Amino acid sequence: MVIKSAQLETVCGITSTLPKNDKIEIAFAGKSNVGKSSLINGLLNRKALARTSSTPGKTQTINFYNINEEFYFVDLPGYGYAKVSAKERENWGKMIERYLNNSEKLVLVFLLVDIRHDPSANDKMMYDWIVESGFHPVIIATKLDKIKRSQYQKQMSNIRKKLGMDSDDVMFAFSALSKQGRDEILDFIEENIQ
Repeated sequence: MVIKSAQLETVCGITSTLPKNDKIEIAFAGKSNVGKSSLINGLLNRKALARTSSTPGKTQTINFYNINEEFYFVDLPGYGYAKVSAKERENWGKMIERYLNNSEKLVLVFLLVDIRHDPSANDKMMYDWIVESGFHPVIIATKLDKIKRSQYQKQMSNIRKKLGMDSDDVMFAFSALSKQGRDEILDFIEENIQ
């Protein structure tokens, strides 16, 4: 897949009405600091379209990126970040739930987890939530460059087991540094939006 154009088109806060898009949507979920913005920038070959931050919890809105005038990448708020109030976390959860339950154009949901660690309780809850919303989450294990090659199989298998994935569920590993995994993820997206 060749990315010819990408721009941030719509930003939805807690009280915003979700847009009625006429193009299909691909959502990205994951806890704060898992590298969602870095992944989106990496897939689009852009440095700073999605804002990255060393401060977790930066994405507090649902951001719709128009890609090639053909489909949307939808960046969901990061979850599980402790330094915001419980009320704020609850609001983000409601936003994500509202989006998953109400989008008529959503075809794919990617759930990002950090390859260095076992999935957290929040990751498992999000995984189950996506499944209950009628989707098969595709897992992207981020921060691939932060582990040794010898740890790769073990970490991938741990993630699969802890989330309770089926053996045929799809999973990718991605490095924002080397862009390893980028082409495979874009090919998968292309196959699933035809």
